[in-house]
Amino acid sequence: MKVKKAIIPAAGLGTRFLPATKSIPKEMLPIVDIPTIQYIVEEAVASGIEEIIIITSSSKASLENHFDVNFELETRLKISGKDKECQMIRDIANMAKIIYVRQKEPKGLGHAILCAKEIVKDEPFAILLGDDVVVNKEKPALKQLIDAYEKTNSSILGVQFVEDSQIDKYGVIGIDNKLDDRLFKMNSMIEKPSLSQAPSNYAVLGRYVLTSTIFEILENTKPGKGNEIQLTDGLVTLLEKESIYAYNFEGTRYDVGDKFGYLKAQIDFALNRDDLKDKVKEYIKEISK
Repeated sequence: MKVKKAIIPAAGLGTRFLPATKSIPKEMLPIVDIPTIQYIVEEAVASGIEEIIIITSSSKASLENHFDVNFELETRLKISGKDKECQMIRDIANMAKIIYVRQKEPKGLGHAILCAKEIVKDEPFAILLGDDVVVNKEKPALKQLIDAYEKTNSSILGVQFVEDSQIDKYGVIGIDNKLDDRLFKMNSMIEKPSLSQAPSNYAVLGRYVLTSTIFEILENTKPGKGNEIQLTDGLVTLLEKESIYAYNFEGTRYDVGDKFGYLKAQIDFALNRDDLKDKVKEYIKEISK
């Protein structure tokens, strides 16, 4: 079966960006002038995803509004002769078929994924975490994973090599064997290990393609750290039942859930825009004297 559906978990509280996220969903914090979640949706669409399920909570109405039609704003833009801006916001509303599902309680990432079970049913599906923005102009990171899924017909986790000092921040995979330079068959996975415990330097970084078997597993997964249902715990159990592969995806990845990662994204994205790059370069030169 082709991968046609994707889940974007967006129900978290965003406590690392307080006080801004007291009133603004972290997924709506912009990188220059585009909300983070729009980049995630654009990646899904560019990867061939036809239906996107966003897991939200009661405080995320502005997120839903962003991908909806705003007739009042469009009318005002047309009256002002701003046809280009009007078309831009209409294009956002027409970007994809999006379904919203509420996670009524903060019970963890695994529980958030489980909220989409009735929509995904028995199909393979993708997961894109909003804290990870990946830039690859030739082939989106998710598309790379989908292509790997079509080769293996098995769950695929998106990974990249991380330095020793970063190992304890991520879920880290163990490698059984390498099918090629980028596709690995897994034999283990450890969440946030110490350096001595880590089975490799390949960390799972916010992109997944999973079989629907994970739903039954998550339904029977007991709450773990933080009294939450952890996706990692479910994946460890899935590995006992099915083969799981990891794909070392190509692309520049920004951890926009981290303050410094978010600032790096702001600078790099601005430097890639014709309307901003010269001013930003000049400012960097000025402050670095």
